[in-house]
Amino acid sequence: MTQDVKEIFAGSAGRASAPPAPAALAAKVRTLAPSMTRSMQRVAEAVAGDPAGCAALTVTGLAELTGTSEATVVRTARLLGYPGYRDLRLALAGLAAQQQSGGGAPPPAAAAVARRIDVYGVGASGLVAQDLTQKLLRIGLIAQAHSDPHLAVTNAVQLRSGDVAIAITHSGSTGDVIEPLRVAFERGATTVAITGRPDGAVAQYADHVLTTSTARESELRPAAMSSRTSQLLVVDCLFVGVAQKTYETAAPALAASYEALAHRHRR
Repeated sequence: MTQDVKEIFAGSAGRASAPPAPAALAAKVRTLAPSMTRSMQRVAEAVAGDPAGCAALTVTGLAELTGTSEATVVRTARLLGYPGYRDLRLALAGLAAQQQSGGGAPPPAAAAVARRIDVYGVGASGLVAQDLTQKLLRIGLIAQAHSDPHLAVTNAVQLRSGDVAIAITHSGSTGDVIEPLRVAFERGATTVAITGRPDGAVAQYADHVLTTSTARESELRPAAMSSRTSQLLVVDCLFVGVAQKTYETAAPALAASYEALAHRHRR
């Protein structure tokens, strides 16, 4: 959790497990190609053959270029050792820069401190999304919760590199949550899925997947016991991690929010 927090909100260029260096990409493709499906081979061959061209493509563009699906592109990126397609694009850009400069080291990735944070959730997950955003707001971060699917997509279109989009869905298959996360993913934002189904459809557009409880619930308490409680637990852990990582700015902001509301709690 601590490492995920650093990567999601502090803009660390590294990941939990270091992806292969750009120069090793072609060799990685040759090594893994025999174990890939034919559709994944097409993606791998495309990125190894034209790194500069593929680096300019969104996940949808590369899928169309290779006649595959977005899910296949993301799976191929992960098989090659990258947490997500965005990480593969960075490696491709670095490889292209190396080739153009005759093999020099690629330029370092720019830090991406979260400019704004969008959180998507509907139903019970929407309540968890509101809980997370009010916590983040109190430590000085610009966060919004979106339960209206139209507004969620409208806002996701405005995201870019340096922003964060978080989708909360216990089932991992809620279309109204997946759609804005997909848009945010394609726009270059860091994407996070909080879900009880890490193999669900939402994960294909997530740079980071935080897994909640998968226990079955009774018919009388749908989305109320294990799912929502575990979502709130993950959200609390995420908030504490963010506050610790950004303590120098979070502490004054939290103190200011306490002071602003103090008079409302006096007898």
